[in-house]
Amino acid sequence: MVMGPTHAVSGAAAWLVASAVAEGVFDYHQEPATIAIGTIACTGAALLPDLDCSGRVLQNKGGATVARTFGVVSLFVAECVEKASLGIYLVTRTKKDGKKTNGHRTFTHTWLFAALLGIGVAALVNSFGKPAVIGVMFVLTGLAIRGVMNDWAKKQGWWVVTLLSLATAFGLYQLLPGNNSYAVLGAAVGIGCVVHTFGDMITKMGCPIVFPVPIKRQLWYEIGLPKKMAIRAGSKVETKVLMPVFTTAAVGAMLFLLPEMRKLFAGLLE
Repeated sequence: MVMGPTHAVSGAAAWLVASAVAEGVFDYHQEPATIAIGTIACTGAALLPDLDCSGRVLQNKGGATVARTFGVVSLFVAECVEKASLGIYLVTRTKKDGKKTNGHRTFTHTWLFAALLGIGVAALVNSFGKPAVIGVMFVLTGLAIRGVMNDWAKKQGWWVVTLLSLATAFGLYQLLPGNNSYAVLGAAVGIGCVVHTFGDMITKMGCPIVFPVPIKRQLWYEIGLPKKMAIRAGSKVETKVLMPVFTTAAVGAMLFLLPEMRKLFAGLLE
């Protein structure tokens, strides 16, 4: 079983809840377009770390949810990321680190990767502006669709996801003002990747999130819940507890961000 949908929804919930807290506590207001961009970006980015789980490129099969988003193209990218991640692991591992034959849950599942990717995206959109935003959002929208609507997207095929991503990118191009700074997109990408690692840390494998900080003489020490508390991917805890909680949090935060709903809530409190 895969955790793609849970990762995606948790990414959306994280960004919307953070935006609601920023609005309600720190009086930090965002335009609706900015909230939409951040939410989509964080939703899609919450799948990115699993690019280190590749499949069979020529057969267009296997791999993680993110690897199947754009067909053989994303499968090829995942293959490259998996091999690069394995290479980084083999070059840096200590004698205490275990042996690995693939790169899954290695470099892309670290907070260093999340930080570097977030900074890179922020630098990209700051340097090239609106065109870069559209390009990044095309990719992240596809990942968000593939994650949130996993079963539907699987039935429709990668080309439908690609067309929807293109349509969304075109719509954003029309709606977004050209003189804004969208460096916040980098924060959304970094946060999405970190949220993914938290999701994996509650499973039985854990994540080497603090690489390259050594723990117990291991650079790739996997941090997670004790085995007795850890859940299995696709278990009832994930589908019956985590998914409803994340969905409720996302919807609640989204409603709070509407000025009319805040006024109604304030009136009820009075």
